[in-house]
Amino acid sequence: MILLVALDLRQPANSYAGLYEVLKSKDSWWHYLRTTWLVSTDDSPQGLVDEMKPFLRTGDHVLVTRLTRPYQGWLPAKAWAWIKKHIDEEAEGWDSE
Repeated sequence: MILLVALDLRQPANSYAGLYEVLKSKDSWWHYLRTTWLVSTDDSPQGLVDEMKPFLRTGDHVLVTRLTRPYQGWLPAKAWAWIKKHIDEEAEGWDSE
């Protein structure tokens, strides 16, 4: 599944290396927006948040939710290609179940 991870972090970005490594450790990830990540993973939103918790600090805020159709926005073509590829792969998985 594709999870959208929206971050509002209070400390400088370079102090969250462990958090970013959790996100990068997933099957695939996308990070075109400064405070938003998309990750392709079998983890649930709760599972991903649990992995991120040790790296979050007081005052940080995080939203993790599943990305599904319909979706819309203003992004580079490369970003849309990543989203379409991973959403289509997920849909194909549903068809084979």
